Amino acid sequence: MVEAFKLKEDDAVRVDAKPLREATTALFVKLGVSEDDAVLAADVLVTADLRGVDSHGVSNMLKTYLDRYGDGTQNANPNWRVVKERASIANIDGDLGLGIIVAPKAMEIAVAKARETGVGVVTVTNCGHLGMAAYHAMLALPHDMIGVCMTAAGAQVLPTFGREPRLGTNPYAIAAPAGVEPAWVFDMATSIVPVNKVRNAYRMGSTLPPGHIADAEGRPIMEPVPAPKDFNLLPLGGTREQGSHKGYGLASAVEILCSIMSGGGWATTNPRWRFRHYLAAYDPEAFGELAEFKANMDGYIQDLRSTPPAPGHDRVLVAGDPEREMFEERTVKGIPLHREVVDWFKATCAEFDVFCGI
Repeated sequence: MVEAFKLKEDDAVRVDAKPLREATTALFVKLGVSEDDAVLAADVLVTADLRGVDSHGVSNMLKTYLDRYGDGTQNANPNWRVVKERASIANIDGDLGLGIIVAPKAMEIAVAKARETGVGVVTVTNCGHLGMAAYHAMLALPHDMIGVCMTAAGAQVLPTFGREPRLGTNPYAIAAPAGVEPAWVFDMATSIVPVNKVRNAYRMGSTLPPGHIADAEGRPIMEPVPAPKDFNLLPLGGTREQGSHKGYGLASAVEILCSIMSGGGWATTNPRWRFRHYLAAYDPEAFGELAEFKANMDGYIQDLRSTPPAPGHDRVLVAGDPEREMFEERTVKGIPLHREVVDWFKATCAEFDVFCGI
């Protein structure tokens, strides 16, 4: 991780996952979410924290979710429904339910369809934020399937050569099972970084590297700059010379699959809190033998790991390695939360008469 986005240990309080999960669950229940859905929502957030995806964990997203339940922009008990369906696809109206709750249910449908047809694709419109995209892609792994998750967000990212945001950060995640090797899990924003990483950097008083944000006229800022409170984020690549047109194109592709195809509009036709999602499952057994697929995944991952490292590096990583290793470390040492986050969390628990435990 780039140093600007790392929480310094001096500013951190290490907390155990279990009490954090329990208190987060209780807070969701206090806002009217059912017990089962609250458990699921807390699991999405705390799993992100354990995997080191702090931008999508309790630190950043819980306050937003609670605020949206509180002001009525998010539906605590959505009557989500399938509005169109065929053998291998479904389109869901999320009824403004929170994406971290609706998206796993959409993936269940995708997996069931993939078991019957080989491929299952489910789009979701009129929904809330789904948190860490990899969480939903990984739901296909216990079924020996490849999982895909994409989500189209509100306009916060500039198109290449643009002065006003037209794109969401529009992340894309894919998880593929292996045999003896850990699953291959890839999760990326199509912006140069997620919005919440910049917000984290602002909270910590960090300096952003060149090429992450643009000035008010849309010009990429190509020198280090203190992380600002308000900013225009650049697409993956940063500048045209460094390939920002590729990030721009990928973000647009995610928008097409999540939004245009499902009839959900697009970034600038939706308020920032209304998202569109795409969940898919692929059954390798529909294409060949599952054992052969897993053996080939093992061979491919091992081939990548065997790459001689460049000078100054001790190994070549495979997608999912940093998050898996962070999960193992934080399970033992605890999740580092910024002191301001801990203070807010304790105050919020007191406000809602919830036992904090951290």
